Amino acid sequence: MTDPETLRRRALDALTTARARTDLLTGCVDDGELTAQHSPLMSPLVWDLAHISNQEEQWLLRAVAGREALRPGIDHLYDAFEHPRATRPSLPLLAPAEARAYASDVRGQVLDVLERTPLEDGRPLVDAAFAFGMIAQHEQQHDETMLITHQLRRGPAALHAPEPAPAPDATGLPAEVRVPGGVFTMGTSNEPWALDNERPAHARVVPEFFIYTVPVTNGAYQHFIDDGGYRDERWWDPAGWAQIREHGIEAPLFWRREGGQWLRRRFGVVEPVPADEPVLHVSWYEADAYARWAGRRLPTEEEWEKAARHDPVTGRSLRYPWGDDDPAPAHANLGQRHLRPASAGSYPAGQSPLGVRQLIGDVWEWTSSDFLPYPGFVAFPYKEYSAVFFGPGHKVLRGGSFAVDPVACRGTFRNWDLPVRRQIFSGFRTARDGEGA
Repeated sequence: MTDPETLRRRALDALTTARARTDLLTGCVDDGELTAQHSPLMSPLVWDLAHISNQEEQWLLRAVAGREALRPGIDHLYDAFEHPRATRPSLPLLAPAEARAYASDVRGQVLDVLERTPLEDGRPLVDAAFAFGMIAQHEQQHDETMLITHQLRRGPAALHAPEPAPAPDATGLPAEVRVPGGVFTMGTSNEPWALDNERPAHARVVPEFFIYTVPVTNGAYQHFIDDGGYRDERWWDPAGWAQIREHGIEAPLFWRREGGQWLRRRFGVVEPVPADEPVLHVSWYEADAYARWAGRRLPTEEEWEKAARHDPVTGRSLRYPWGDDDPAPAHANLGQRHLRPASAGSYPAGQSPLGVRQLIGDVWEWTSSDFLPYPGFVAFPYKEYSAVFFGPGHKVLRGGSFAVDPVACRGTFRNWDLPVRRQIFSGFRTARDGEGA
């Protein structure tokens, strides 16, 4: 068991890291940009800023510490279920200066609560600093949402980051990896900050299958486009075919063809689409259509997790593809260190025991699976985090993206979204059945 002081430091580090990123994302544009709605798909950045602090106040100051509300009457303004994103600009939101002051007030009290609260007192919300970890993850998830808003906003670049290093040995990698059939342990029961939909650990029998060593690249995806993939109904789920026809979709979001060349807009910069980078900003329907066109399929969620966590030597399910250690820069492209995916085949130190690469970071990967509860699922600490989204309407994404912080990314971490979503940092890899399937 981790000692309380180590837990306290870990929670403090996670909260501090998240707030530094929030400050970067909201401090690099002026107040007009903060209050503008850059797309009806997203909230104004100032809404996210205050929502982050409102959730922090509700869970850490009120639920954990039993304190009174700092700003009575604003909870409903920042309730994500009460107000759809498209309508949030019409609300009487806190102005940027007020939102920053609120965030500062909340955080100041939270640090006091963290210092004073016993972290192993028998309360599930507090044990192992769970509530503090949950709030750090929540803030980082909204930081990724705000980064999506930055991608959607028009105008010159407001964010800058170094380029990822080129892949050292990508040309020598096998196209796909065999994953042996058999039982493996999916999910977790002992990861202290795992969220409810990752629990509990349970056995799954997964037949042998093959999975691509790396995510599908822009260059590979262009072959699908050039072969008329967006004009051939054979490859498309009926709802996806209706979607692309209705909206005239002919390529990933932010792509355009000019002078015989594909260009993309990326955080205010227009550039040629790099062929060796994982494809980004594709919907589940587009990923599924490409897989069908290629004579393959999307992996199921359990296949993806087995490829990422199964160690065939020990039979264990690892925390991450590379082992049980927390992510380091050599393992994966995480934490907004770069503003793009690294080229396919990068991060050899982060590959799984079976040799599959980039399962963590770079791009969220669509799976074929609906978002459903695991056997024995219990909603905690509130059903609105996961339970209300279960069902066939949402598809599971795994692995995280370059925009995900390590605190909100694990081998067991589950993301989900509507199959039409394209503004998210989503890509995919393909799979096929094994010989004996």
